[in-house]
Amino acid sequence: MPIASIASNVSELIGNTDLVRINSLSDISGCEILLKCEHQNPGGSIKDRAALQLVTDAIEAGKLKPGMTIVEGTAGNTGIGLALVAKALGYKMLVVMPKGQAKEKERMIALHGADLLLVDPCPFANPEHFYHTAKRIGAEHEDYWWADQFENLSNYRAHYLNTGPEIWEQTKGQIDALVCAVGTGGTIAGNSHYLSEKNPDFKTWLIDPHGSGIYSFLKNGEYKSSGSSFTEGIGIMRTVDNFRQAKINHAITLPDQDLVTISRLVADQDGILLGSSSALNVAGAFYAAARMGKGKTIVTFCCDLAERSYSKLYNEEFLKEKEIELSKESLMELWARYQAEDDSKVVNV
Repeated sequence: MPIASIASNVSELIGNTDLVRINSLSDISGCEILLKCEHQNPGGSIKDRAALQLVTDAIEAGKLKPGMTIVEGTAGNTGIGLALVAKALGYKMLVVMPKGQAKEKERMIALHGADLLLVDPCPFANPEHFYHTAKRIGAEHEDYWWADQFENLSNYRAHYLNTGPEIWEQTKGQIDALVCAVGTGGTIAGNSHYLSEKNPDFKTWLIDPHGSGIYSFLKNGEYKSSGSSFTEGIGIMRTVDNFRQAKINHAITLPDQDLVTISRLVADQDGILLGSSSALNVAGAFYAAARMGKGKTIVTFCCDLAERSYSKLYNEEFLKEKEIELSKESLMELWARYQAEDDSKVVNV
């Protein structure tokens, strides 16, 4: 591997993450199931990319000026990324986050020097929702800039300009499918848009936690939530500008039990530790392999550090409360179930 150059500040370390083959899943499926290691970013998550693009685009447009404070509503990882970028580039940061997210995320926001405002979780229609609270704070202060990760297309651009091209180069253009969960929609939109332009036969699989709104919308045309997944920052209940850019071919939903099962199996057999959204992505990639057949190259994302899911995904007492077993199936049993499931579960968009 080439020797890295010296970065002038920590924000320049964002991007250019590695791909790793998940051997256990690849060998059983007959596909190349590859994991984009976004936990390698300096803030520990894929959201570092969006954070950097949001900030640099705002600076170039004259919206974010020296001495201003960045404010954003987030379930955690975007807040960490923005806190890191803000500190590196000389800005202040206020993160508005709903209560009940992993404590690990709260600690990292504080360690990166940002202020944290915790608000009660509530439906999006409530004006006290963390999104509306951040927007309101930004509007009330002339020296604040609201990042608006859901509607600001700099989020999408981060992946169209950078992540997608990285994946294309790393796979030498030999990629058949991308599997990705949806939060703001920026990751799936930017990557699917770029990769589908490079290869018209390329397929994008959206993976949603059980009972979440995006899958319901794509299947029935309405956002309807019927589950209580413990995943964080994914499964939104509305269409936002970033998600509108996505080029989606198929959508599926999987239960939290599968996330727990795949996280333990991949840790045991491959030495790869996955956070909850990463486990959902990997389970979705395994499912896509079962539907697509042998010989395909499928890429998905390790979204963040597994330690950020420790208090939930790796907490046995928490899982017992959710009535989730630590290891329900072997890898072969999981593979056989995915192969046997009815095609009606897959929404073809």
